[in-house]
Amino acid sequence: MHRLPAALAALVLAIGLAPSPAVSVELGPVSKLPLPRYVSLKSARVNARIGPGRDYPVVWLYLKPGLPVEIIQEFGLWRRIRDSEGSEGWVYHSLLSGERTSIAAPWLKGKATMVDVHVSPALDAPLVARLEPGVVSRVKECATGWCEVTTSDREGFVRQEDIWGVYPNESFD
Repeated sequence: MHRLPAALAALVLAIGLAPSPAVSVELGPVSKLPLPRYVSLKSARVNARIGPGRDYPVVWLYLKPGLPVEIIQEFGLWRRIRDSEGSEGWVYHSLLSGERTSIAAPWLKGKATMVDVHVSPALDAPLVARLEPGVVSRVKECATGWCEVTTSDREGFVRQEDIWGVYPNESFD
């Protein structure tokens, strides 16, 4: 039996299930990594297809390297991904990166709301920047409800609940 990875353990706790020795984590049949998991797009042009192979039609064309996506299934060297809007498709594994990235509050796009980036992980800490919903940033680490992010030339901390690309209460460094 595999140990429950920290990120998945946090997710299980967040939804109110207590892990027990009987809990098994789904691992990708090829990668042996947890499913689901977040990754990012490696290339500036990524075709998402309706099935796991080049013979399947392209359903989406992604044009933003670094965009976070969630791997939800594996088949050979293909990964089924889901983006922040819920769209799904199959992508060849080499077009994905293990680098963690996030999108600032994509659910607030078009609204006059910003995501605050603080100098330290506290609501009363000075602001380093304010991100418009939809801005992509690199995620260095997450712990205790805060994530350290970098976007353009700014580094700071955002509340974990204000970004898409990390699981609730997920911790990593």
